[in-house]
Amino acid sequence: MPRTSAAGAAATAALPASFEQAMEELEQLVARMEAGELPLEASVAAYKRGSELVKFCAAQLEKVDSQVKLLEGDMLKPFQATDAGNEDD
Repeated sequence: MPRTSAAGAAATAALPASFEQAMEELEQLVARMEAGELPLEASVAAYKRGSELVKFCAAQLEKVDSQVKLLEGDMLKPFQATDAGNEDD
């Protein structure tokens, strides 16, 4: 019977309920991986979970971007960095 680790269970956990929860979990995973706290198998599981969280966050951002574009319609204009500093008037 295979042994189940906490990191392995995290890798198969359901997606978070919100963008903020996903980012928080991702930050915790990255911190643990950077600290070298995880053995190799757990690191691979954490990487897999992190990849799932990144995809979830990207999808959430894309959904919000689509909603903003729909709400704003033709009012959206490309951002021009040179306009941001020209408030000398």
